[in-house]
Amino acid sequence: GFADVLAIGRQNRPDIYALVPQKPPTLVPAKWRLEVDERITASGEQLRPLNLADLPAIWRTLQAAQIESVAVCLLFSFLHPAHERQIRQFLHEQAGENALHISLSSDILPEYREYERTATTVINAYVAPLMTRYLRRLATGVLPRRLSVMQSNGGIISANTAGDEAARTVLSGPAGGVVGARFVAEQAGFPEIITFDMGGTSTDVALCPGRLPTTASGEIAGLPLRLPIIDIHTVGAGGGSIASVDAGGALQVGPESAGALPGPACYGRSKKETGDRRLENTLQSPIANLQSPLATVTDANLVLGRLDADHFLGGTMRLDETAAFQTMRHLAEEMNVADAETAAWGVVQVANANMERAIRRISVERGYDPRRFTLMPFGGAGPLHACEMAESLQIPRVLVPAVPGVLSALGMLVAAPTKDYSQTVMRAVAGWTAEDENWLAQEAAPLAARALAEMAAEGHEESAITLEYRLDMRYKGQSHELTVPWAAGESAVLDLFHAAHEQRYGYRLPQGEMVELVTLRVTAVAPVSPPEMPQEPMGKPDAGTAVVGKKQVWFRQQPIATTLYNREKLRPGHQFSGPAVVFQYDTTLVIPPGWETAVDPFHNLILLHSKK
Repeated sequence: GFADVLAIGRQNRPDIYALVPQKPPTLVPAKWRLEVDERITASGEQLRPLNLADLPAIWRTLQAAQIESVAVCLLFSFLHPAHERQIRQFLHEQAGENALHISLSSDILPEYREYERTATTVINAYVAPLMTRYLRRLATGVLPRRLSVMQSNGGIISANTAGDEAARTVLSGPAGGVVGARFVAEQAGFPEIITFDMGGTSTDVALCPGRLPTTASGEIAGLPLRLPIIDIHTVGAGGGSIASVDAGGALQVGPESAGALPGPACYGRSKKETGDRRLENTLQSPIANLQSPLATVTDANLVLGRLDADHFLGGTMRLDETAAFQTMRHLAEEMNVADAETAAWGVVQVANANMERAIRRISVERGYDPRRFTLMPFGGAGPLHACEMAESLQIPRVLVPAVPGVLSALGMLVAAPTKDYSQTVMRAVAGWTAEDENWLAQEAAPLAARALAEMAAEGHEESAITLEYRLDMRYKGQSHELTVPWAAGESAVLDLFHAAHEQRYGYRLPQGEMVELVTLRVTAVAPVSPPEMPQEPMGKPDAGTAVVGKKQVWFRQQPIATTLYNREKLRPGHQFSGPAVVFQYDTTLVIPPGWETAVDPFHNLILLHSKK
């Protein structure tokens, strides 16, 4: 039986030296992983028909357990989905069409790799009922307007589709940020960007080489999510990341976070206010048992003068400097350093190092030179650390959007209606022939027809829909693929694969070596009319009207007199030099010495590092 494929998983694990490795949750206990008698072969032929006599007992088990959602995952169903569809039909006949949510793996992910297909389908079944109920209420509330939902791939889908295919939305928030960043960057004339989204708990980074980067190798809660998503790398470094000293005396920052409750010490939230929820997301951590306020990255930035107690959230929330200094003094004692400022400097540097490694992973380790790109920070904390990130990676330019704290919301407004389809094809080729081209066109035709029909059913003009084709490819003998674009009638797909492999892994095999076409992907995109961003003509460079004061801010391990600016008063054409701190409602921008800043017509801040 294959009921335990979800529990067995793969042999690889993130911490290979752990004596007691922590496995991801199966989401479905063993007693609810049920089997049926049937078998489809690896070539897609029916070896043993579905035994319909098994189904009544399964239905009784579901009834007794009051199950509301079912994932149907049969071996090789991506090649022959008839058995899964028979099971769905039987369950609908017993329960009623809308009484039981049923996710078929042949619908959700018609691709090979049983564990990944099963896990992805289970994730969908796990979230779908709750999301369906929520979206129905929300859609009713916004009538007569039509509700759309952001996906993890950077596009939007209808609320009905999102309820049925809820797994496509689980990483949609960070995806919205990347879409918004790319939209703003293209308007500003910088199509190649590295996005840097730093919030309170984590940092998300992505590299956009003139396009949205997508992958089908995502992960959520330790489980594989094989649906197309924007290729985002996440690390546990944010404004609420907790600083502590480990048993060896080394300073650590994150991945534990103070979250919103109790939050950074400077938020001034007492234990009485937070109750027993001091660290709701780190209950297994010894840090959760601490009774003193928690030292965080936000506290460190306040101690260093990079945040200002009177200008946080546009002056609507005053930060507690005394509490921040107390936590940093306590940390300084544990670190055996002189004062709170030295400890705070160390906290910021360790957090920066963690985030720098994340950017290197998506750039240098994948064959991209970060010096070619523009760094685009957003999120509540991104602009605080952006210039130091850029300096360490030798990125010459930083582009700070007008609304960094809500850029993900902007991304959702400009996202296009998008639907993804895929099918495992498995064909080995040594060269690209007319026969290969015709065969692939035949494989693509049903996916294209389905894409056009489903997009038209959601109200999009079929003639306006664009179809994009991609292939997952690998050298024969490999177990990992690279995705390259393919256009019908184009014979350069092998050359594109060889070039992509060389960029990612540093080598390519000679022409004539066997290459496997593994999965065909079709993406349907409908046009969208993005909101028109306000522009102003460029004015004079003097930014003196935006200055709100001066203070000592720590740069390069020493306090330096720094000019403070109110971003609401900055106008296109204004220019100024670092050191500077720019306050606005949704974030704070820190500009070290050696950086020049200019305001463009869209109110973006363009920062250039002067080469000295």
